[in-house]
Amino acid sequence: MQKKYRVTLTPEERDDLSRLVAAGKAAARALVHARILLKADQAEGGPAWEDARIAEALDVGQRPIGRVRQRFVEQGLPAALGRKKQDRPSRQRKLDGRAEARLIAVACSAPPEGRKEWTMRLLADKLVELEVVDAVSDETVRRVLKKTRSSRG
Repeated sequence: MQKKYRVTLTPEERDDLSRLVAAGKAAARALVHARILLKADQAEGGPAWEDARIAEALDVGQRPIGRVRQRFVEQGLPAALGRKKQDRPSRQRKLDGRAEARLIAVACSAPPEGRKEWTMRLLADKLVELEVVDAVSDETVRRVLKKTRSSRG
């Protein structure tokens, strides 16, 4: 059966992948993908292993091997070694950059009357009151504030 995506590595690419595998100082996924490409190489002098043989030798499924081949042919070596980018995030962010800035400004302001300091729930309610967002949880507020290096005090 003729492969749709034929991996043909240049000598430079082969050397880079060999050095990456020999060093072993990369993400496990990148190392496996590098080994897949080295075994699938159909250039002159390359091993040109079948997918089934690669799968058995590297203890991976045949479908990931096909996807690595496809990404290498269509997008190049860096894309084949890395993770596939999400087409879109699984969930839209509640607080974008402008809303985060507004949250930080509110958190740095004086707390409401009768309170000594802001709580996460008070901040979330204030953002809704100011119509920055339609609804937000106190946990989201906590995560955003934890990311910033500013002190609320």
